[in-house]
Amino acid sequence: MLKRIAYYAILGILIIGVYGAGGLVVEEFKTGEGCPKIMGIPMCLVILFCFLVPLIVHLLKKKNVLYFLFTGLAGSIALMASVMQFTGHAECPETASGTPMCYYSLLLFSSLIALKIYHLKSKFKK
Repeated sequence: MLKRIAYYAILGILIIGVYGAGGLVVEEFKTGEGCPKIMGIPMCLVILFCFLVPLIVHLLKKKNVLYFLFTGLAGSIALMASVMQFTGHAECPETASGTPMCYYSLLLFSSLIALKIYHLKSKFKK
């Protein structure tokens, strides 16, 4: 039962992430102001990709190494962005309420990693 809840929680978080990052990518393509860039690459596009690959991997129930590779990459980006935002060295896009989105991104990717570890470990329990 808890394994099934973990599966659907992961699925829900991934869908929310695709929706959120997708909105930033659309804004980026419309205005060029949707998200920060590193070496000319919009980070929201990288984050969208880091939600899409794990979503596909999760649905196919294969290649968990790709799931962890992409969620780990995005989690690392979100951690660096959050630290830089907190120390005043960077400016993350903000929600309507003014909360930096990199904080939410860090929370989402940390949750995805923890839930997937739980989900995989519960597979082997009897």
